[in-house]
Amino acid sequence: MRPDGRQPADLRPMRLNLGYSRWAEGSCLIEAGDTRVLVTATVEEKVPPFVRGTGQGWIQAEYAMLPRATQERTHRESVRGRQQGRSVEIQRIIGRSLRAALFLPRIGERSIIVDCDVLQADGGTRTAAITAGFMALWQALWTIHQKTPFEKPPLRARLAAISVGVKHGATLLDLSYAEDVDVDVDFNLVRLSTGDWVELQGTGEHSAFSRDQLNQILDVGTVGLDQIDAIQRATFPEGANLIER
Repeated sequence: MRPDGRQPADLRPMRLNLGYSRWAEGSCLIEAGDTRVLVTATVEEKVPPFVRGTGQGWIQAEYAMLPRATQERTHRESVRGRQQGRSVEIQRIIGRSLRAALFLPRIGERSIIVDCDVLQADGGTRTAAITAGFMALWQALWTIHQKTPFEKPPLRARLAAISVGVKHGATLLDLSYAEDVDVDVDFNLVRLSTGDWVELQGTGEHSAFSRDQLNQILDVGTVGLDQIDAIQRATFPEGANLIER
C-alpha cells in the first residue's frame, strides 16, 4: 500500500491553472498532489549571442525552490551567491525538453524565458516544472500568435513529464517525496504527445534493474503521461492550432 492509498499506476490529483500570473505572456501554476510549482514565460525580442543571425529562436529555463518549499528552510541561492548543482541540472533538463517540443526557426529570433519556482515540494518538482513549463510556453506562443500570426505551427507536439520508481518489485507512478527517497530504482520520463521520448533519466538507487523492469517503467509511465496529456489538451483547447500534429 502506498502512503496515500493510491494504486501503483495512479497519478496524484493534478490541476493546471493556466494564466495564473497577470503580467507574464504565459504562466501556469501546477498542483500535483502536494507539490506546487509556478511557471512564468517571458517573451524577449532578442536571442543570446550564439543564436544571433541564425534566424531561429531560443528557450531558456531557470529553476529555483523557495526557502520554505520543504519541511526545513533552505537558503536562497541568490544569498549564497551561486546556484546549487541540482538547480543547474534541473533547469538544463527543463530547457532541453522544452526546446525539443518546438520548431525553433518558426518562432523567429526571439527568446522565451521560462522561470520555474517551487512553492511547495512533495516529490516530482522537476517533472511538474516541465509539464507546467510547456503550458506556460504554449500560452506565451499564443500571445505572440495573437499579435503576429505564425506562418506555420511552432510546436511539434505537447510535452509532459512524470516520475516512476520501483520498490520491492512494484512499479510506482508519480512518486511523492516519501516514496522518492526510498525507492530502489528512480526514473524521470519526458515525452511528446506523439509518443516520442525526449529524455529518460534513471538510476538504480539501491539495486540494479533488468530490461523487463525498464520496459515496465516505460509502460507505467506511458499510462500517466497519456492522462497528463489529456489534462493539458483540455486546459488549453484554443491553442491546438499552434501544434503541427
